[in-house]
Amino acid sequence: MSARNLRADARRSRAAILEAATGLLDADPDASVDAIAAAAGVSRQTVYAHFPSRDRLLEAVLAHLTEQTVAAMDAADPGEGPAAEVLLRLLDAGERVAGRHPALLQRLGSLPVTPEADHDRHAPVAERLERVIRRGQEAGEFDPDVPAEWLVAVTIRLAHAASEQAAAGRMSPEESKRALHTTLLRALAAP
Repeated sequence: MSARNLRADARRSRAAILEAATGLLDADPDASVDAIAAAAGVSRQTVYAHFPSRDRLLEAVLAHLTEQTVAAMDAADPGEGPAAEVLLRLLDAGERVAGRHPALLQRLGSLPVTPEADHDRHAPVAERLERVIRRGQEAGEFDPDVPAEWLVAVTIRLAHAASEQAAAGRMSPEESKRALHTTLLRALAAP
């Protein structure tokens, strides 16, 4: 059932379920569907009407967080300024969303997923990064001899590594941010 075909009350229920699941699963990755339903103010049956399985609920939570990340990136003035500055702003905007739910994202990131599904779930973020990277290549800021798609993949993997280091307590969030910025700009720099 697509979200735009839902009645207004069903859309509110779905949104409440996603918000409750995001909050509860971040605090307790093993939170029950009953607990999520109670927090959302709906019945267990309503949760299962929207999300037929726990895995589908987790997928929807990840999609919900991706939507929030994309909205934050879009609000970060992606068309203003040099590409290197814009890229760092987009990453920082994404990290602000991720930083609100580190345990949940770590859990979701550890679920088995096919390479195609992983690509698909990163697509909205990757598209925004690719636009900035291509702009940087055209402006001579980023290496034009390396495919933009590769630089996007590197950017996403480095951002994940920075988040994982901070979540594990091996670096402070500020240290991981600085390390990401420094490493990424060196990796993308034009020769």
